[in-house]
Amino acid sequence: MFSEEVLKNVFPLLEGEDLASCMGVCKQWRDIASDDFYWKCQCAKKWPSVCKRQKPPTETYYKMFQTFSKRRLNRTLPPPRLSFENLEFFIDIWTEDKLVFSGLIQGLALETGIKPLPSGISNVLRADLERPDYKMVVPAEPRFTIPVNHTVSVSMLVGRNDSNKVARIINRSVFEYIDHSSYRALAFEYLDLSPYYPFVSGIRAWISLLFMDVEDVNDGILDVFGIQLDFSDVADTKDEILWLLDMLDWK
Repeated sequence: MFSEEVLKNVFPLLEGEDLASCMGVCKQWRDIASDDFYWKCQCAKKWPSVCKRQKPPTETYYKMFQTFSKRRLNRTLPPPRLSFENLEFFIDIWTEDKLVFSGLIQGLALETGIKPLPSGISNVLRADLERPDYKMVVPAEPRFTIPVNHTVSVSMLVGRNDSNKVARIINRSVFEYIDHSSYRALAFEYLDLSPYYPFVSGIRAWISLLFMDVEDVNDGILDVFGIQLDFSDVADTKDEILWLLDMLDWK
């Protein structure tokens, strides 16, 4: 085992992540590496100005380094203030100026999804819809078809039953991209967030029309069987989505 003097000369030369790893080697290394002097050195490399104070800005320099040295990706969100039980979604789809779909979708229906999946859909789309990660999908009832060469647009509002307020998610956005490999037509809109969040911007809501894997696709007709909403740019889990919806500009 290295002598204490050797360790005390080596530890100040290490990077913070390596020094933290040394604390797990044995009791001797942990006791020596726990000396806040070494962590003050680490903080001085990242934030030299904090060492101008007589005491660390936090309880210890070790705590400061652990808290602020790297971005924390795994955040635990508090319970959302919204619930899908109190939400309803208003979806309207036009081809040119003809209304082809108009539905009031209860929030819980988005969680239920499409079960069972219809026969005849592509294997790629089936595999995606059967994955266990969180999705918001509803069947297109009644089903409808759209010509590929027509301009197809969509609007979506969301309402709250607990306050009778409404917010806009999609405002007559056009399905400008058709992905024939995954059998989706996609449209998006940047969300209108509440003025309480003035520094948050550029968050997109995506709407996908899910269409069948049939020969009609080659004839320029899309047979739509489902509609999917997602915020995959920023929110993937149920709680993340509910917090994002809570940030909308409710009127």
